[in-house]
Parts: sequence; structure tokens; C-alpha cells
Amino acid sequence: MINTLHIKNIGIIDDININLNEGFNVLTGETGAGKTLIIGSLQILAGGRFSKEMIRKGEKNSYVEMSVYLPNSEYEDDTVIVSREININGKNICKINGRLVTVNELKKFMGNVIDIHGQNENQSILDIGTHIELLDDYASEKIKDLKIKYQELYEEYNKIKLEINRNYGDDKEKQRKLDLLNYQVTEIENANLKINEEEELENTRKIMMSSEKIAINLSEAEEQLRENTIDSMNIVIKSLEKIEQYNEEYEKIASRLKECYYEIQEASRDISCLNSDMEFNEEEQAKVEERLDLINSLKRKYGNNIKEILDYKNEINQEIFEIKNLEGYITSLKNKFKDVEKEMKKIAKQINIIRNEYAIELSEKINKELEELEMKSARFSINIETSEDSFNKNGLDKVEFLISTNIGEEAKPLIKIASGGEMSRIMLAIKNVLADVDKIPVIIFDEIDTGISGIAANVTGEKIKKISKKHQVICVTHLASIAAKGDYNYYVCKEIENDKTKTRVKQLNEEEVLKEIARISSGTVTDISINHAKELRNMSLKETA
Repeated sequence: MINTLHIKNIGIIDDININLNEGFNVLTGETGAGKTLIIGSLQILAGGRFSKEMIRKGEKNSYVEMSVYLPNSEYEDDTVIVSREININGKNICKINGRLVTVNELKKFMGNVIDIHGQNENQSILDIGTHIELLDDYASEKIKDLKIKYQELYEEYNKIKLEINRNYGDDKEKQRKLDLLNYQVTEIENANLKINEEEELENTRKIMMSSEKIAINLSEAEEQLRENTIDSMNIVIKSLEKIEQYNEEYEKIASRLKECYYEIQEASRDISCLNSDMEFNEEEQAKVEERLDLINSLKRKYGNNIKEILDYKNEINQEIFEIKNLEGYITSLKNKFKDVEKEMKKIAKQINIIRNEYAIELSEKINKELEELEMKSARFSINIETSEDSFNKNGLDKVEFLISTNIGEEAKPLIKIASGGEMSRIMLAIKNVLADVDKIPVIIFDEIDTGISGIAANVTGEKIKKISKKHQVICVTHLASIAAKGDYNYYVCKEIENDKTKTRVKQLNEEEVLKEIARISSGTVTDISINHAKELRNMSLKETA
């Protein structure tokens, strides 16, 4: 449900906040006060079109924001903040929980949050793509498991179909592809690459590049050890050995120095060996450079490192195998495809039977609703067209809602109904029957009561009230019988401040609600109109009870 709606700089609206509630929220007020602008702002927030002429005169941008409570949504917090800002230069900024989104992303998200219905706006019910989903939701548990099983098969069906359609052209093209792949495999195999080889070559190359500096320092270290350290330690050890019989401490020191002496001798020999290995010639260095160039060339073609190059070789070997064995591979895929298709068709037929059964039941309920809404001549029906092999995500069926508003007339798609008032009542009948299964939490009715009165108006109010038990309803109305059924009533008015007209919205208390119902019903607030308002209000309470 929508908790708060914030609108800024749209038409005569300068800056308003509306705190909405669960149940039936009714908006009333004088003509031109801004009720339609409030609904229009919701349409803008739902990703609808926006004209810069809607920006309040003298302002540079318009802004609409709402906080909506969506338990069990994909967002961590159950309260989601949605906003859209449109600047006079055409710049459009849409956000969901502070994250920038495109208008299409906003539209997709809001399509699952609000459903707007009015004289010229019936969002979801006119979208033929939703009809099959609404029928299936109505069939509920009877069809649910079958659809899950079918959709799993449909996913597999598409994967196999894609694989079958994946080909290498004619024989000449296939041979060209094989020649290329074989060349790539040969090139990689001839390189005889080894894991970590590149790192080892780079280290060798670094040493070669610094060989002169390394040789000089190794020679100096070797000379210092041999001519100074080793000889000096030898003299020290011999001196201690001459006096070790006088004190055992002399013997211990001599023993420790002998161990160091042998270690230093070993280090000197190692340095000597390393120094002798530093004699690189240009031919060896050229070989290292050539090998690194080869590896870099292969990296540019086949991967970022030797492991990726070798992995690529395995992949193209597999592709070569598939091309050479393509005929047998495709045959096995086609056999599997036929099995999946056969099972899909079987389940799709079961789904079709259930849909036809529930289409009759749903049509009968909606026709009963239409009769109560004073559309006794109207006949709602559901057309189900079934294909033999045109599979889609919902089976083999195409579902469309049809209506005939007069006896003897041919049933037509809902979108072709000319009268806005008729369309509104048809939509209301459908919504009322499907209230339990309709997943959209917020339903908005914008003056759908236009052109109706008397019994039809009262029934319309009752049905909207019933829908509000399952959904949050926001309704703009000019009828007292509908306003009297509101759980929360808001008065929309305009006032002049500093020579500018501004819209204001106030939530009414019970006394104010009665006065507003009286104003709507008779045009003036008198004792008689107040008593009539109380009667309407009491009738609404009895209906609710």
C-alpha cells in the first residue's frame, strides 16, 4: 500500500504531502481543484508520459515521490521509496530506493504496484497479455502445478531448439571452420606451453638484463669472503686451539667458530657457482626473448595467460569433435526435442481443459456483476484460441477478454469499447470478481462514476468498497453515495496565496465528511442535506457490517 505521496510543482500543485491508509481512500472536492492532477502525478510515477507544460509556471522542475509498503518484495526493507523528477530541459531522473533506474524499469516496477482506472485510463485490464494470467490466477491451485511442470519443459524446449538451430552453414563453410579450429589447436600445441613458464622466463630475462651488475657484485662478495673472512677466521681458530687446554671456554668458542667457518666456506662455493653461471651469451638471451614473444602472441589470440590459452585449446577440441560428429549429435537432440514437445503438448491440453472450464465460470460471475451494475444487456466472454504447435510460456493458448454491451452485437475486445463509463463498469466488474487473485496491491479509480447514478452508483460504491477489503483503493468521485462509503475521506481544494493558486489536501474528520457528502449531494450544506449524508453514511456502515 502507498503510505505517503509527495507532489511538487505539477500544474497548480506547489508542494503537497498526502498520508494514505489501508482500505477505501476517497478524494473529493470542487472541479479544477487538482484531484485529476493527483491521479496524473501517480501516472507519471508509474512511468507514464509527461509534458513539460505540466511543470508549475515559474518552476524549473516537477517532482513526485511515494513511499510504498511492499512486504515480501525483492527489497530488504518492506518500505520502498519511488521518485521521478522531470526538469524543464527534458532531463528525467527516476529512482527506486535511491538507485537510478530508466523509465522502462520504473514502469515495469510500478506495473506490479498500482493499477489506474478512469475515463481514459485502464492500465492492466486492457493489456491482452494479462488476460491469460488473470484467468490462470482465478483457476489457482487447479492449474498451478501443471503450469510449473510445463514451464520447466518449455525452458528445456527452448534450449534444445537453440542448440539445434546452432549450425556451421554448408559443407564448405563447415570445412573452413574446421580448418581454422585445427590451425588454432596446432599453433597452441606446437608452442608446448607449460603452466608458470611465463613467470620463470620473465625472471630469467630480468637476471639477463642485469647480468653485468650481478656478476660484479658476486665477484666482490666471493673475493671478500675468500681473502678476508675465511683467512681471518682460520687464524682465529688456530690461535684458540693453541690455548684450549687452559680453559674449556676457549675450546667452546673455537668449536662455534669452526661451524661458522664451514658455513662461510659453503656460502663462498655457492657464490662462486652462481658467478660462473652468469656467463650469458646473446644467443641464450635471444631465445628467452623469442619464447616470451611467442607466448605474448598466443595471449593476444587465445587468452590472458597460459592457463586460459590451454583451456581455450580444450574448448576448440570439443567444438571440432561436435562439428565432425554433428549429424549424430543433431539427431540425438531432435529425438530429445520430440520427447519434450510431446510431453509439453500433453500438459498444454490438460491446461486448456481447465482454462475453458474456469473461463465459463469466470464469465458467469462477471456477467452477474455487470447486471448488478445496471448493464443487463452486456455479455462478457473469454475467448481461448488454441494452436497445435505454437508453444509459448503459458502453453498453446491465447486468451482474450471480450464484451458485447448490447443485445445482438458481436463480442469485441475490451479495448474497442467506446464509452468510458461502460468501460469503467466493465473493469469494476472484472476487478471485483478477481479481487482475491489480483496481485496488484493498489487500485486507483479516477471518476469512473461519470455517467452513472441511482442504483448503479450505489452498487458501484459497494463493489469498490468490497475491492478495498483486499487492496488499497484510492478513488476520485463526485457521487455522494460513493463518498459515503470511504474509510478515509480527503478534501481537495485550491486557494490563492501571493497571487498564485495552490492545491491543498486535507483528511476529513467524521463531521467534515458528513458536510462534504452533503455538499456533493445537494450543492449546499443544510440540515436536510446533512441528514441525508448521515443516512448514506449509516447505510454504508450497515453494508460493511
